[in-house]
Amino acid sequence: MHIPHIPVLYQETIDAFKDINGGYIIDCTTGFGGHSNGILEQNQNINLICNDQDDEALAFSKNRLEKYSSRVTFNKGNFETVIDTFKDYDIKGVLADIGVSSLQLDKLERGFGFESEVLDMRMNQDNPLDASVVVNTYSQTDLERVFKEYGEVREYKKLASLIVNNRPFSSAKELSSFIASKMSKGKIHPATLPFQGIRIEVNDELGVLTRLFDSLEKAKLKDCTVAIISFHSLEDRIVKNYFKKWTKSCICPKEVFRCECGNNHALGKIITKKPIIPTKEEIKQNPRSRSSKLRIFKFD
Repeated sequence: MHIPHIPVLYQETIDAFKDINGGYIIDCTTGFGGHSNGILEQNQNINLICNDQDDEALAFSKNRLEKYSSRVTFNKGNFETVIDTFKDYDIKGVLADIGVSSLQLDKLERGFGFESEVLDMRMNQDNPLDASVVVNTYSQTDLERVFKEYGEVREYKKLASLIVNNRPFSSAKELSSFIASKMSKGKIHPATLPFQGIRIEVNDELGVLTRLFDSLEKAKLKDCTVAIISFHSLEDRIVKNYFKKWTKSCICPKEVFRCECGNNHALGKIITKKPIIPTKEEIKQNPRSRSSKLRIFKFD
């Protein structure tokens, strides 16, 4: 069986769960099952819940993890709902590798890549909103918001105006070469950040991540390790802020003179004071890992 994907921060991620010897670990974003495979191999007594919203990813992982089938439960769904779905299980670990999987990036027919003949970018093919709707029907103001907030594009006004005045675009290839011809060149392809913005909008990636954290908070998990891999500053900021919030013992408003809340509200501790980033060797082997960051939190 050909394994077409190198999981990022592989050893560092499975190390985060090495002391767990019972209960369930949820892999919120199973993809090709690389991290799942490592966790099952390492933790002989745990059960794994493999979640993904992509049918293709689940089919591949079912095949790959077949030898562990007695310990694996597969679930199709967005990771924002997975904690609620399995809240009655003894959850001891949660892993989420946020962002687009290699499976999606590498298949031109999914419309994520610059050379793709379609303009799609949906992680879940049942989603009614795709990239062509965003690019070809959004108002200039809405496109500006997408490029500014999600793409962090410096010339977001110029780009939104250019697209509105030159649409429709029928493929990612057509859109990326148009952007490359009109926008200033830097270290990365000029379409990289605009495509990031469109993709985040299509899949509501930041909203989904926030809802995952809200569900984790609400679930009141005991003795549970949470490991999150993010790929850009917008996601990493959400992860960092939630972890910080969860360590706060006093939750009184700032203006209160002395603590009145009982000062016992900390949910656990941050394991990684600074995010774990890939080594030079890993980046050389797998250039896609270069922007990844792993943060780990432990619920008491």
